[in-house]
Formats: sequence, C-alpha cells, structure tokens
Amino acid sequence: MATTGGELSGVMSELGLDRQNKGTLGRLLAHGSLAQAEEGPDGRMHAQIRIPPDELVWEPSILVLPHGGDLELEIFNDDDNTHCAVLPSNGDNQFIWLVNHSRGTASLNLDGPGYYWYGSRTGNDEGRGLTGAIVVLGDAPPEARLDRPEQPRP
Repeated sequence: MATTGGELSGVMSELGLDRQNKGTLGRLLAHGSLAQAEEGPDGRMHAQIRIPPDELVWEPSILVLPHGGDLELEIFNDDDNTHCAVLPSNGDNQFIWLVNHSRGTASLNLDGPGYYWYGSRTGNDEGRGLTGAIVVLGDAPPEARLDRPEQPRP
C-alpha cells in the first residue's frame, strides 16, 4: 500500500503515527509517500523504495512494518546522481552503493518496535541528504519495559 498527498495524513492517523509528539514523522521528513511492507508466507517482509530523479527524497520515505522481524528491501536509484543507502539493521548498519539508474537489495533485521532512520548523504548538492524512516509497529516485550506508570495509548 502506498499513499500520496492528502491520503498520507489519514494513513498516519490510522496507524497511530501522528499521536505522541504530534506527528514527528510528518514534521521531520520532507517526505514522499508512506507504504506498508508485505509479509510473505515465510514470515519475511518485503518492500521496495525508489529514489526518483531530481526530487531528493525516498519514495516512499516512510515504510511501515506490522511487527519486528526480517525485511527484504529492494532499492532503485532512478536518479542521475549516485547515492549510498545507509540502512538500519540489528547488530550493524548496512551500506548499499547505488550508482545512477541501479538497484540493490538489503536483508535487514529490525526486531523491536520503533522508528529506524535511514538515509543517503551522497549525491545531494543541497546538503541535507535523503532521509527516511522504517516504522516497526508493536509494543516492547515485557522484559524490555521500564518500571514506570502506565502511559496513555492511542
């Protein structure tokens, strides 16, 4: 599922990404659309992201995973510039060098809920770099929760 324009705020609200801190994702990213990873029969999730020509954004720039686990991510560089994707994964970041009009695949493991940032600081004359987020839905397991009063939930 990918969204654009006016649909984005509705989906962010539906997924609960606009609540705590009043939509931090929508305010921090100069973003394109939002998409949800598809889960295969083996439990692995799959998604694709693109770098459109001359836009300096990921498309989608917000990728939502329904839960933690393994993600097979295919990246397409449709831009006329070279980019280097720096991706989060448990244990260590992964790097994929993407020359003009190329593609690459990364196998990521994101086992806990939260926001995981990814980006590219190469091929961007504006100085900000491309910034995106992978949002893993869910709650922390009981053994990882802080000993504090219950917090409001959406």
